[in-house]
Amino acid sequence: MKIKDDFKDGVAVISLEGKVMGGDDATMFHGKIHEYVNNGFRKVVVDLAKVEWMNSVGMGMLISALTTMKSNDGQLRIANATDRIHSLLTITQLVRIFETHDSIDEAMKSF
Repeated sequence: MKIKDDFKDGVAVISLEGKVMGGDDATMFHGKIHEYVNNGFRKVVVDLAKVEWMNSVGMGMLISALTTMKSNDGQLRIANATDRIHSLLTITQLVRIFETHDSIDEAMKSF
């Protein structure tokens, strides 16, 4: 998994690419989320446009990120979930927990 981040109008946008399977990638992802919180970012968009696959550990990463943001008075949105990832979110009923949007711009406007 590759991680890239960008900052727009006070929002941290973290883009994931490849297979989200946990391990060292999860540690790096959690580090980024905590870095955002420590630097005062309370709005995060996770861009999943280039995610090929996500296992249960990957889903857990997203849940943990949401929990971290909420416990620090922050918000997290998901953008660009592919059909495959959206199906996983639906099957696991995580669509009830996460606010998902079709684009980064749409997710940013939702804050």
